[in-house]
Amino acid sequence: MKPHQNLEVWKQSFSLVKKLYALTSAFPTEEKFGLTSQIRRACTSVPVNIAEGSARRSDKELLQFLYISLGSASELDTLLLLSKELGFISNDDCEIVLKDLDSIYKLLLGFINTVKKRIMAVSK
Repeated sequence: MKPHQNLEVWKQSFSLVKKLYALTSAFPTEEKFGLTSQIRRACTSVPVNIAEGSARRSDKELLQFLYISLGSASELDTLLLLSKELGFISNDDCEIVLKDLDSIYKLLLGFINTVKKRIMAVSK
């Protein structure tokens, strides 16, 4: 097993990707290159950047990729709210995935803080 696959934040974000691919498959066909594509790219970016950052040589590089994941999670939040407002996602489905996303966001922030502390400890 690859080291990133042991991370809870990676596991949860990977699971969310699968949920969102299923959810967006019901979006209107004309959204294939619009919201569907944007949601899929943003949600995929979260675990992909966690994995890439975890494979890097330094905590500074890891931190950079974790911030990219955090940005993608924020982008995803906005895209999901927009999809709900446009009627592409039900209120219930949106609440479920936003709850999952909130958990991922908190885990990412915790991971970022841990990595920052390691960087600070090394630089002393």
